[in-house]
Order: sequence, then C-alpha cells, then structure tokens
Amino acid sequence: MSEMDQIRFQVMWNRLLSVVEEQAQTLVRTAFSTSAREAGDVSAGVFDLDGQMLAQAVTGTPGHINSMARAVIHFLKVFPSDTMQEGDTYITNDPWKGTGHLHDFTVVSPTFKDGVMVALFASTSHVVDIGGIGQSPDGKQIYHEGLFIPIMPLATRGVMNEWLLNLVRANVREPVQVEGDIYALAACNETGSRRLLAMMREYDLESLDELGAHIIDTSRVGMEKAINDMPKGSWTHTMRIDGYESPIDLTATLTIGDGEIVVDYTGSSGTSSYGINCPMCYTEAYTAFGVKCVVAPKIPNNAGTLDAIKVTAPENTIVNAPHPHAVVARATIGHMLPDVTFGCLHQAMPDVVPAEGTSNLWTVKLGAGHGMTMTGSNEGTWTPFMVNSFHSGGAGARPRQDGLSATPFPSGVRNVPVEITEAITPVVFWRKEFRQNSGGPGKRRGGLGQTMEISNREAAPFGIFATFERVHYPARGREGGAPGANGRVRLGSGTDLKNKGFQMIPAGDRLIIEMPGGGGYGGAMDRDPESVAADVKSQLISPEAAAADYGVIVSVDGVLDGVATVAKRQST
Repeated sequence: MSEMDQIRFQVMWNRLLSVVEEQAQTLVRTAFSTSAREAGDVSAGVFDLDGQMLAQAVTGTPGHINSMARAVIHFLKVFPSDTMQEGDTYITNDPWKGTGHLHDFTVVSPTFKDGVMVALFASTSHVVDIGGIGQSPDGKQIYHEGLFIPIMPLATRGVMNEWLLNLVRANVREPVQVEGDIYALAACNETGSRRLLAMMREYDLESLDELGAHIIDTSRVGMEKAINDMPKGSWTHTMRIDGYESPIDLTATLTIGDGEIVVDYTGSSGTSSYGINCPMCYTEAYTAFGVKCVVAPKIPNNAGTLDAIKVTAPENTIVNAPHPHAVVARATIGHMLPDVTFGCLHQAMPDVVPAEGTSNLWTVKLGAGHGMTMTGSNEGTWTPFMVNSFHSGGAGARPRQDGLSATPFPSGVRNVPVEITEAITPVVFWRKEFRQNSGGPGKRRGGLGQTMEISNREAAPFGIFATFERVHYPARGREGGAPGANGRVRLGSGTDLKNKGFQMIPAGDRLIIEMPGGGGYGGAMDRDPESVAADVKSQLISPEAAAADYGVIVSVDGVLDGVATVAKRQST
C-alpha cells in the first residue's frame, strides 16, 4: 500500500469515527430517559456485513460498547443480511445476546447504497423500566425481572412494529419514556446511516470492504505489537466483594502470550440465587476494557483490537451465568472486573495500574407506587414514580496521581444532576457533598466518595432498589496504600439499610447514602506534607486524619505546623 493510500484510509477512518459519534449524540439528544439524555448510558457503532465492529462512538460506556460489539452477529444469525431490506430495524433486550440485562435495548439497522447493503449500525440504551419487580436484584430468575424481547423486527420497510410497541407500553411503568427511548435508538441509527452515505459519496466508495479490512488489520497489528512488548507469563489475582446472600470471590488468571492476552476466571464463586449474576457477554466487555486501558489505550476500539483479548470462565460461575439466571444487577460484578484484571497486570507491570476503586456504580434507583409503597387509602394523594440516577464513589489512587473523587470508573457514565431528578419526581436532595476522609490514605490519596441525603417532598414513603458494593469489603490500596472507606446506607432516623435489595424509606424519613472511597497508593507517610495541608484546607481530610494517617500536624485552615510535623514523622 502506498503512503498516499495509507493517508487516504486514515482520513476516512477518522471520518467514520465522526459518523458514529454523531450517531451517539443523536441518541443522547432525542432520548426521553435521564439514563441516556443526562448520563450517556448508551453506545453506538458501525459494523461490516459480517457483524464485525469497525468503529464505536466515544460517547457511551464500556459495558454497552464492548458487549454490543459482539451482539450484531446474533442478529445476523436470525436475520441474514441477504434477507434485510431498506427501512428494516431490529431489536432485542436478550441479556445473553445483547448487553447483559433486560433494561438495555439493542437496536440494529442495515444501511443500503443504491439498493446494495453496505453496513449495519447498532446502538444500545438503558431504559428506566422494563416491568417485573423493578431494578432490584431480589428476583430469582430472568422471568421475574421484566419483559424479555427476543431478536425481532422493530420496523419493516420503515413501518414501526406497533404490536411490539403496544406490548412494551403494556408491560412497563414508564411507557412514554421507554417508547421514546426506543424511537431514539432507531433515529440514531438512521442518522449514522445518512452520514455514512454522505461520506461514501464524498470519497467515491461503493462499499466499506477495503476500508473495513484496513481498520481491522491495522488495529490488530497494533494491538499484537503492544502485547508483544509486554512481559510474557501468567499471573493470578483474587478480590473479595460483598455479594448478596454471601461474599463473592472474583479470581482471574491473566496470561500474556504471543500477540494475545487470555483472562480466565476459573476459581471465581458460583452463581447467586439473586439478580447479581453476570452473563458472559458483559464479563468479556469489562475484562477487555480493563486490559485495553493498560495495554493499548490509544488504539481505536474495534473487532481487530477486541479479538486479541480472550476471556474464559466456567459456566455457572458468577461471571458466566446462563439463562434463566437473574441478571438485572450484572454491573455489580462486571464493574469490578477491571480491578481484578489490574491486580494481575500489577504483578506483570508494577507501578502502572491504579489501586482498587469503588468501581461498582452507586446508582440511586428510587421508586414509589401501587404494590411498592402505596395502598388503596393513599394512592390518590401521592405521586408514583420510577427514576434511575447515576452517582459514584471514589476511584483508586494512581501511581503518580491521587484518585479521582466521585468518578464512575470503569463505567464512564455521567452523574445525573440532582436538579433533573428533582424536576421529574417528588424527590428532594438535601445534601450532595464529598465525604470527608473517605479516600484511602497513601502517598497518592484515593478518591473521595460522596454523601447524599434524600427525601420525598410529599412526605410520602418511597423505595430504593439497592445494588451497592464496597459496604463490607472496601477498595484495597496498593504498594502500602490504605483501603478506602466502606460505604453505608441508612435512614435519617438511624436504621442501617442493606446494601442490596428493595427497601422502604418511611414517610417523613430521609435516605442517607455514604459512598465508598478509593484505595491509596504507596505509604501514607511518604505523602508530601503540603499536599496533606491542601487536603485539609479543602476539607477533603480532617486535621485529625492528617495527624493520624499521615503524621502531619495541620490547623483547620490548612497551615502546617513545621516543628510538630518533623517530630511526628521522625518518631513514626
């Protein structure tokens, strides 16, 4: 290939990335639910006719993007490309063929140029409700968790499947929001299709065959080179987390070979009786993300890069739960997997990966209504609602930087502004602030969690669908760093709540959520005293914690007591 051809392909590759980003932004702008519109809990991408992902939008989450990357092949098995027609659109929320639970819709649409199919666009979005028992992990089977839609037509030759939409509306608590999000998914694929056709005409392309082959081959070569530059061998790491009915051990063995990395989860706990089980597609998605963060973060994500990462797990383990296991809170497990992977990679490549973080999203999933919090005598006076508001604890400290506070790594989903939630529900957020002293002490401090205090402005009862981790087992530090603070969920009246399952907040009471912090990196006594003083001044840590954890004497206004500091450190 000539140098000019390489430049031309690179220009078109960059243009394709712009196409899918506009696709994703269309989904965000037209979505009805706050999950997509405010938090960006979506994904978008373009695929070749074999179902290989060529490009993904930056907007979105790794769980959606990397599981969607494998989903299109399942659609093609049901609807082969030679049977698709212009205007067709397909849909599913099958957890094992989509993105891991029923609350995510995946929509796939073919693109035709002059009557010939040239590409497929796919998109996903988390919807606010899918029926069943709601967003709680209390269900015992997938049948408890809501409406299951196998791969089927959403539109045929441009005509929407009204029978399917009627079925969805009849089975969800928020029919307007859910139907609106389905239309947004179809609309964003249409936007991607239009922009792709404009690009192909501009560059005089009859197909994406050559460009697609260049993208996948170039990415695969780059990924293999990055892997081959790493030390060869196998490393095993185990992390214990809270679980539901009992603690869960996540065990991974990572093997770096010739142009390939294999992650095997043999030794992990078996499946749960509740809805925290993780389908293999979601396990693959977050494992691949964790590996790629370290190995090749700058190589674009597509079939070429993902194929170099192999993920295996025994069936009927918590990371490979088959149908019909309950899976609504599969992110409880999936979001912890990059930390497990980092534990392996730290042994192979010291001083590269961060300490453990909260990782699991502390999503505030609230609801009220008949059968949940209301009875016949009060149903007419209190407002029913269902809302999903993304929030997070602290991330782990990095080898050369403090951890990020209240940051949703590895999910990447954005926090939902509390004002938005207050505008669409009777919920009030009385407090949302950094949780002092929650970041794990270390040379690099772990990121802080946050404290939220919530009530119902109607003085009515409401419920929380809890799916929280790091309450019993905090995020561990690395290289001598201390763990972050444990999370806590309680009532304003003093009662502690469980970290998982649906629970009631009584009328007039308040819900207080104290999110965990990330682990520290390196010994706390090695932290720069000026950094400790700055943390005290910013109220990230207290003067008492500065003295106890860091051996630094600081006044409330952040002024160092030099003599006491030197004496304390020497005695330590």
